[in-house]
Amino acid sequence: MKRRNPLPTVDIIIETLKGIVLIKRKNPPYGWALPGGFVDYGESLEKAAVREALEETSLNVTLKEQFHTYSDPTRDPRHHTISTVYIAEADGRPNARDDAAEAGVFTEENLPERLAFDHQKILKDYFLWKKKR
Repeated sequence: MKRRNPLPTVDIIIETLKGIVLIKRKNPPYGWALPGGFVDYGESLEKAAVREALEETSLNVTLKEQFHTYSDPTRDPRHHTISTVYIAEADGRPNARDDAAEAGVFTEENLPERLAFDHQKILKDYFLWKKKR
């Protein structure tokens, strides 16, 4: 029997002075999402997070801390993925690149109504955590 394993991914909550950075996906599943993606073979989670942030937003980020890991098998309709979420900070204005059609900065009050994957839950957890700090 062939073994199937979940795929490791990273998502990055990029904090700026005006809010957090989201990207509008160019490929399915469509919608607004946290920057992120698959971890390459031989790459650490931290390096993948920095790489994905740069590829999708043109921002050089500084990772502040690891937030949570999300592993619901239904979180990504394409595959069973496990995402480790990082909180990072960046200066500058995001510019969409790679598989991002658009990039924008949002606050808790003006988030897009529907987000891709389980990013609504991730951001709900993040904003709740921020209020408790």
